[in-house]
Order: sequence, then structure tokens, then C-alpha cells
Amino acid sequence: MEPNLPDVVLWSIPAFVLLTVIEMVSYRLHPDEDAAGYETKDAATSLTMGIGSLGFDLLWKIPILAIYMGVYELTPLRVPVLWWTVLLMLLAQDFFYYWSHRGHHVIRILWACHVVHHSSEKFNLTTALRQPWTSATVWPFYLPLIACGVHPAALAFCQSANLVYQFWVHTERVGKLPRPFEYVLNTPSHHRVHHASQGGYLDRNYGGILIVWDRMFGSFAAETERPVYGLTKNIATHNPLRVATHEYAAIARDVRAADTWSERAGRVFRGPGWQPVPKAGAGAGEGVGAGAEVSAPAPVPSAATASAAPAPERTP
Repeated sequence: MEPNLPDVVLWSIPAFVLLTVIEMVSYRLHPDEDAAGYETKDAATSLTMGIGSLGFDLLWKIPILAIYMGVYELTPLRVPVLWWTVLLMLLAQDFFYYWSHRGHHVIRILWACHVVHHSSEKFNLTTALRQPWTSATVWPFYLPLIACGVHPAALAFCQSANLVYQFWVHTERVGKLPRPFEYVLNTPSHHRVHHASQGGYLDRNYGGILIVWDRMFGSFAAETERPVYGLTKNIATHNPLRVATHEYAAIARDVRAADTWSERAGRVFRGPGWQPVPKAGAGAGEGVGAGAEVSAPAPVPSAATASAAPAPERTP
């Protein structure tokens, strides 16, 4: 029997609207010259990307749901939907979200999907709505949950809850919270680091609800200096179609220009900052293969020179 769980995103829309209006008014009443704030065209683009993602997600969900249901029917395991199992499923989903998010920063073809979310040079609640139109690359990361007996509807509920939680962390209007919250939870302070462009912040803080995964796996960075948002090479456009596809176009150009099949594979499956080993005498060695965010916790920006790579941030 399919679990009867609420549509968390639908119920949260009034809160999204109210909080966004409050944030906008707060900038009018108490402007902050150092904050990125709001810009009309940028906010409109973010809203357009969010609305468009709803339509495209419906298309992607048809084959994805078919795969999930096929795996669910094949596995003999079943996880009942009880209050305490839902909490465990939320925890497990957040763990796999961390790895999905990290993967979408260190593998270029996945980054091409997630780069949309990092393409704004502003950081406000509308930025949370700037979602990709090609999210079909996310589903493989959650197959282990389905194979363990989590019903696809229960997984969808957990994903929606995770998404709703992350809405409020896209703001500069909230400073640092008390230390216990900052240690365990993803907060606005941690997520500002994730969207930042400084080298010291690049490829950090991938967590959705919990920041403990970043602390455990070496990708955490605390907010110290004020972040600068955007990509390492900003796209300077508010055209939604280009925002959605510009990195795919960059990959296609690089693949066409590649000399060997190994280079073509590298341009697709390595990090956004990857470069092939120069021929003898041509220069230094191979570029670091990390995406918008480095997969390793090294403090060196991995995609600082990537085409349309994420702003040097310690973070889609």
C-alpha cells in the first residue's frame, strides 16, 4: 500500500511567499550595503527557473518512478511508515543527499545540472527557487534506499522535507545561530559559505538538513569573511534557457575540441576544472579534477578556472 504522506512543498508555498516578502521589506527598511540583496531581473530569473523546474520534474518523474517501483517490487525488504521510521528515513535521505550534492559538484556532467542553482550573484530567498530543469541525474543516488525497502512515496516525502528545510538557509538576513545549532544543522551561515566565491570557501558545506556529514567527511568550512556569490566565470545573463543549459553547451564545445577519446571522457566525467595532461614541454601537469566543489577537503579551489564552474566556493 502506498504511504499516505502530505505534500510538504505544496503546504509550504504560503510560507515561502510570506518569508520572501518579509525579506524584501527588511532590505527596504534596513538596507545593508555589504549584502548581495535583491535585484529585480535576478529574482525574476530565479522564480522562472523554479516554476520551470516544476514542469520538467513532472516529466523526469515518469521514468524515474518506473525504475524506483521496479526496484521496490524486486526487493524483499519493506520499511513500514511509522513516526520513528520516518525519522530514520529522513536521516538516511539526508545522508544520500550529501553524496548526491557532492557528486553534482565534482563530476562535470552532473555539475551541468546543478550549476543553475549557483548561477546567481545574489543570495536571498528567491535563490532557493533557482532550480535546474535537468534533475534526472539525481535519482541514482537514492537507489540504495529503495533497495532497502523504502517506498518511493516515502522517499519523495523525505526529499520534499529536505528541500523545504533548505529554503530558509538562503538568506543574509540571519546571522550565526547558537553554537549547538551551528554544529549540527545546516544554517544560513553554513550555506552562505556553500554559495561563496572565495577560494577558501570553495567546495564546502554540502549538507541539506545536517551539517554533520561535512564535519565527518572533511568538507566543512565555517563562515569567517563575507562571501561573494556567483560562478568563477559568471554567465551574465537572465535568459532562463541559457541559465538552464549553458554548461551543457560548454561541455559540447570542449568535447568537439578534444583530440582524444580519453580527453573527451575527461571533459564529461571529470571535474569542471579538469584539464588534460599537456604534451611534453607544453606546461605543468594535469588540472585538478574537482567540480564546483572539490570532492576532497583540500583548501585549493578545484574549479577556479573551470568554464562556467561554480564560484570558488566551499560548497547545486
